[in-house]
This record gives sequence, structure tokens and C-alpha cells, in this order.
Amino acid sequence: MDLYKILLEAHSGLRYVVMLLLLLAIVVAFAGWFGNRPYTNGNKKLNLFTLIFTHIQLLVGLILYFLSPFSQPSNMGAAMKDSTLRYWTVEHAVMMLVAVVLITIGYSKSKKLPEALVKHRTVAIYFTLALLVVIAAIVQSGRPLLGMTR
Repeated sequence: MDLYKILLEAHSGLRYVVMLLLLLAIVVAFAGWFGNRPYTNGNKKLNLFTLIFTHIQLLVGLILYFLSPFSQPSNMGAAMKDSTLRYWTVEHAVMMLVAVVLITIGYSKSKKLPEALVKHRTVAIYFTLALLVVIAAIVQSGRPLLGMTR
């Protein structure tokens, strides 16, 4: 098996870890926000692991992007003419980058805030926005979302 296929399998598998951590972090953040709970070390670790695994997923995705024959300048024209190739070459990459940026901003802002309620709210809002971008990308890809088709 070549490096591209190995990384593609890793990227495909890591998405489940990222989605699970992201969903869990969102649920915990909303529970902390609306339940007026303290911001614990467990909250901090969950948000940090979500950030770390999201960044690992981004790095694997970037390596895949640059190994892909369609991302090479000589093949970009062909990729732009095919909607499926364009999605994976441009749209998927941009949408996932936006999601990673939102998670990073949410985590970074929450670290600097003094009040637990505001920390939870910041994580809940930014991570939820990131999740919405990811869901939009899944829907746009044409792949089933939770077993449902378009």
C-alpha cells in the first residue's frame, strides 16, 4: 500500500474521532453554559483533545492534498471542470479549514476568559459553528448524513 492510501485511510478513520470529540465538547459546553456549571479541568482537557485531534486531522488532510495528483497546478484545470474533483480539491479543503479555524478560535478565546459561564458559552458557540460547517460539507459532498440521503 502506498503512502497516499495509508494517509487516506487514516484521514477517513480520524473523522469519527474528531466528530465524537466535537459533539461531546458541544454537549458538555451547552450543559455547562445553561446549567451554570463550573469550568473544570475535565472541560479544559475535552476541549484541548478536540483541538488536538482536529489539528491532526488537518495535517493529515493537508499532506493528502499536496500528494493528490489533482492539486498539482498542471491538473487543477481538469479538477475545476469536474464537480466531484472540484469539491474534494477546493470546497472540502476550504470548508474544513474554516471549521478548524473556528475550533481554534473558540478554544483560544475560552482559555483567556475568567468566568466559567463565558468559557462554556464561547466553546459552545464556536464549536457549534464549526460543526455546522462540517455538516454543510457532508451534505454538499452527497454522502449520507446519519444514514439519510439527499
